[in-house]
Amino acid sequence: MINSVVFLVGPMGAGKSTIGRLLAAELDLPFLDSDRVIEERTGADIPWIFDVEGEQGFRDREAAVLAELAGERGVVLATGGGIVLRPENRRCMQKSGPVFYLTASIEQLVERTSKDKKRPLLQVENPEHKIIELVKARESLYREVADFVIDTNKRTPKSVSQEIARLTQSY
Repeated sequence: MINSVVFLVGPMGAGKSTIGRLLAAELDLPFLDSDRVIEERTGADIPWIFDVEGEQGFRDREAAVLAELAGERGVVLATGGGIVLRPENRRCMQKSGPVFYLTASIEQLVERTSKDKKRPLLQVENPEHKIIELVKARESLYREVADFVIDTNKRTPKSVSQEIARLTQSY
């Protein structure tokens, strides 16, 4: 029995939510997505929060939700791509359970996010350039917080979730 939070971190499009749902089913644990929890609690979607409160306001909400959810036992938590930006968030995850950094090529990230209009940071003229910029800025932070780095490139979500399940059970 997993008695901690299993954290999934990584850039937009790495597969955190999709893989997280499969992993939770595989481990027979509840699945939570920090962005969905924020939306449920505010009654507003992430783009609206960004519009009204700015990125800083969203990051404040994200940190508060993470601090609360990190106290859960036996859950899989997919986090937002920018959760690693704050040192207190990285410390919180590291002390609360195994952290899996899901990585993918820029091409895969662009392909997986290209039709999604609910990603405020990608509502720019050149989304690919923005993804490159975000990955460059956050890569070292993902690696710093991660217990495991999992490449999702050209892999099925099921194969990735099975690998993480094996690693989690031996953690």
